[in-house]
Amino acid sequence: MKREMMMQDGALLLSQVSSLTGSWEGSIERRYCHLSNVSALLKDYFPNTNWTGFYIREKDSDHLVLGPFQGKVACTDIDFKRGVCGKAASTGQSQLVADVHCFEGHIACDGASRSELVVPIFASDGQVVAVIDLDSPSVGRFSKEDQLVVERIASLLSKRLWA
Repeated sequence: MKREMMMQDGALLLSQVSSLTGSWEGSIERRYCHLSNVSALLKDYFPNTNWTGFYIREKDSDHLVLGPFQGKVACTDIDFKRGVCGKAASTGQSQLVADVHCFEGHIACDGASRSELVVPIFASDGQVVAVIDLDSPSVGRFSKEDQLVVERIASLLSKRLWA
């Protein structure tokens, strides 16, 4: 029953993200506007998080720069070779980390963070252009179901904002 409810809630969240991003017309400012709203939705949808937001790939580099987010002050620049976000960006694979203290190379932007979920967003050419990053002060906060919901959002954002 809980999984069923989670998927229904995930479908509602996806619908809200779709509504918020349906009118994008190509400016970077408008993209950031939409990502700001999506980060707020993610913060509301996922209780017990201390950071939800985006890191955007810097053009022609293997660096992520801070994008719209909800939470405490964050790292502004992340190399693809460092941390959970860097691993998601460099491999193109979602990273579900139950305890970041056990993740080699973890970047502690907020020492209170204990678990993390990072999902890549792709451009139409298959390159990673951004990541969605969720942090929690609780070990094991994120589930495979959470990952699936965020991956669906990443896919939608890819089509809407980076097509």
